[in-house]
Amino acid sequence: MTSLGELRGLDGHAQARLVRDGELTEAELLGAAVDRIERYDGPIGSVAVTAFEQALAEAGEEPRKPPGGAPPHGSPLREPPLRGVPFLLKDLGPTVAGIEATMGSRFLAGFVPDRGSELGDRFRAAGLRVLGKAKTAEFGVLPTTEPRHQGPTRNPWDPARSAGGSSGGSAAAVAAGLVPVAHANDAGGSIRIPASNCGVFGLKPTRARTPLGPAVGDLMNGLASEHVVSRSVRDSAAVLDAVAGPAPGDPYWAPPAPAGSFLRAVIDAPRLRPLRIAFTLRPGSGGWLDPACAEAVREAAGLCADLGHDVTEAEPAVAFADLVEPFLALWAAGVSSAITSYALLSGRTPEPDGFEELTWDLYERGRSLSAADYLLAVTALQRAARGLAAFHEEYDVLLGPVTAEPAPPLGTFATGSPRRQLLRAVEFCHETPLANLTGQPAMSVPLHRTAAGLPVGVHATGRFGEEATLFALAAQLEQIRPWAHRLPDPEHSRAETRTC
Repeated sequence: MTSLGELRGLDGHAQARLVRDGELTEAELLGAAVDRIERYDGPIGSVAVTAFEQALAEAGEEPRKPPGGAPPHGSPLREPPLRGVPFLLKDLGPTVAGIEATMGSRFLAGFVPDRGSELGDRFRAAGLRVLGKAKTAEFGVLPTTEPRHQGPTRNPWDPARSAGGSSGGSAAAVAAGLVPVAHANDAGGSIRIPASNCGVFGLKPTRARTPLGPAVGDLMNGLASEHVVSRSVRDSAAVLDAVAGPAPGDPYWAPPAPAGSFLRAVIDAPRLRPLRIAFTLRPGSGGWLDPACAEAVREAAGLCADLGHDVTEAEPAVAFADLVEPFLALWAAGVSSAITSYALLSGRTPEPDGFEELTWDLYERGRSLSAADYLLAVTALQRAARGLAAFHEEYDVLLGPVTAEPAPPLGTFATGSPRRQLLRAVEFCHETPLANLTGQPAMSVPLHRTAAGLPVGVHATGRFGEEATLFALAAQLEQIRPWAHRLPDPEHSRAETRTC
């Protein structure tokens, strides 16, 4: 019999199996997660909005078919592998009718949408139970989760440090064992950076693999992707199987998965063909790389070689350091567009005192961009994407650092002018935005720890449309260097902690 305390270290598959086997009811599984959030989240600050009663009311209901129809990997499962699993939705992007959506901003405090999004519906149709919203950086603008309106999310491994961002609330909740899987999205590293900081698995899918509608069909010219962070590789793959595929009217969509099922790629990982893998230690736009992050990449390259893959030190000619300005032009346009859209939805008028200084600066910069400036930035990024795609004609996977340094202290990005804050964030992100501007899948794998015990992820980018290759490689690495059992041991949860 699994104790309620032991649930904290189980992934979503294992928790759902307890329900299928009759050991726990869905309500009991959710109730245990609610108890963990209420008891342990206070010092972490990962949850922005709770929806406990709504989730408990859904417990035991039959899975619903997504409004957009079945995902392309087959008809919906009669018994989804993650049915009944407690889940958090990031407070940025997809919505659920009746649950507050603030985007981490005082501007939208109290705004409750009257309709949900396609992706939110697909998560729930897959059996995931939305217990609430996880904190985000205000409108997702920084790689840390310290919204002034709601207070910071702290890293469960060191509460003085950042959980990363902008999906830091989701990553911290999963790392602390509050939920086994949580929604995240990524327009410049916002899945992979908090996954690295918090020691969980995070994969950014191929561009347009998951739907963004019905409110939008495309975000920031394709920079943004939606998925999850999770304790295990198999949970991430199963969720992507459940939610992938276009909705009616989407402007474009990703090609079908070569393996037919992402979860099947994880199951078949032992039979993965030898891959041609490159790794790079080149510095990012800040011109530096912390030794711990470099060591993480070298260690991962060695593990891949031990697995039988062909590993070579090589780097693409395309470097994010040369693309910062066009990337930031799209970033500013995206933030400005998002604020304008939510102003129309909420009936509110944007004013400077409703936003953090950097967010307002990006809003105004986006409004001042000319159409020609925007399209020139798009052209520059598309040209770079072709160069990176050519590199992947030779290499299946590119390994590198997720960030230029391990999780920094809280407040690191809050000093100086808005421009300085933004450039400091770019330095920290290293080269994660490259996968956003090319649309390629990329992941952070939690393989390394610093001497002080801070998690450090390793970044891996794959060919466009080939998440299955990344999932299979990650599953191999998870097998020889497991991480899902690791739980932080803060004072407030010491009694429930298992293995660290």
